Amino acid sequence: MNDQADDLRVSGLTKQFAGAAGTLDVLTGVNLTMQRGDAVVITGPSGSGKSTLLYIIGVLDEPTSGEVNVGGTMPLLLGAVEQAKFRNETVGFVFQDHHLLPQCTVLENVLIPTLAAAKPASDIEDRARTLLDRVGLKDRITHRPGQLSGGERQRVGICRALINEPLLLLADEPTGNLDQKTAESVGTLLLEVAAEQNTMLLCVTHNLDLAARFPRRYELTDGKLADVTE
Repeated sequence: MNDQADDLRVSGLTKQFAGAAGTLDVLTGVNLTMQRGDAVVITGPSGSGKSTLLYIIGVLDEPTSGEVNVGGTMPLLLGAVEQAKFRNETVGFVFQDHHLLPQCTVLENVLIPTLAAAKPASDIEDRARTLLDRVGLKDRITHRPGQLSGGERQRVGICRALINEPLLLLADEPTGNLDQKTAESVGTLLLEVAAEQNTMLLCVTHNLDLAARFPRRYELTDGKLADVTE
């Protein structure tokens, strides 16, 4: 760890893909800083590299060059085992598809990321129940995903992402599979719960209504981030 003020620092990030027509530059020097409690959204056309950027920050992909610093840790420099530990303890993921296990209950799905944690089981379950209560699913904890609506499944996904109290919450099109009314509700919940948990929230989305509700907004075009906050 170090004493830098920024909890997230992305510096000079580039990503290239080799193709039949030559090299494709997806990210061409992305810089971004966030502090605990910040909520940032990134928009941009399809194929602009939004999800790629998110996955690199979450150590699910590797850049061609550049650095990522999360709370003083340089996760891209870690070995595979240490990266897995970093993801589990420091980063929470909310995807467009909830990725819930159909055979597990709501409570069990939320608890899955804690299986590698060294915290008392009773404390972890209490936190899971508190989170589920916060998102309005107190009476659904014994249900399985097939018994839930799309919006309810995504709320379970938010709780699962927050169960290990991550420093950074990454959301990739979190309302992409939801109707407009449900998307609005889930978007509100995502922003509120992230603020209550005092975590950094970094979201990429095509939903301009959702994007407009973030205090800091960026657009990714031609491989670079531009601040479009009004």
